[in-house]
Amino acid sequence: MHNRKYFWKVKRTVDIILSLVALIVFAPIMLLIGLVIFCFDGHNPIFKQTRAGRFGKEFEMYKFRTMVSDAEARKGELMKLNKMDGPVFKVDNDPRITKVGKFLRMTSLDELPQLINVIKGDMTIIGPRPPLPSEVATYTEHQKIRLLVTPGLTCIWQVQPHRNDIPFGRWVEMDIDYILHRNLAMDISIVFKTILAMIRKDGE
Repeated sequence: MHNRKYFWKVKRTVDIILSLVALIVFAPIMLLIGLVIFCFDGHNPIFKQTRAGRFGKEFEMYKFRTMVSDAEARKGELMKLNKMDGPVFKVDNDPRITKVGKFLRMTSLDELPQLINVIKGDMTIIGPRPPLPSEVATYTEHQKIRLLVTPGLTCIWQVQPHRNDIPFGRWVEMDIDYILHRNLAMDISIVFKTILAMIRKDGE
């Protein structure tokens, strides 16, 4: 128990320090991304979406907007093309994604605003990705184990090659395995794998 409390204190401290440093380092890039998105279509470059955090508590998650402004309205017509099992929705060559958005997703640069969520305590750097409340509503009791920890900016699923081809059930098991065996060494490994994945453009 003492080791677990120590782990979380260290993890939270590292989260804050790394997030602040990353925001300072990436500030020029984030400003440029925001300007490019705005110049392309004149809409707010930041996309806010309600997600489920620890114990299912909802919060507003930030991302750079990578889709057209009416993306949610057009989702219904694409449901039949959903390639994922379970509650997750993902489509190959999603027509709602903008040209700028495609690059941001490939490099995972669209996730950078979530550093603010990490500083606020809504998220951590390493942890299961935060699901939509509508997805949580369909979870089994076993799948709800994912909600026992603070959701992350990146996770073990995020660094897998062709991650969108991984079945939802396998994705959940990867998250649960992380929750049961998490430690600082594992977190450091995921951070480095995430950086490599960004360089290789392993995103969507």
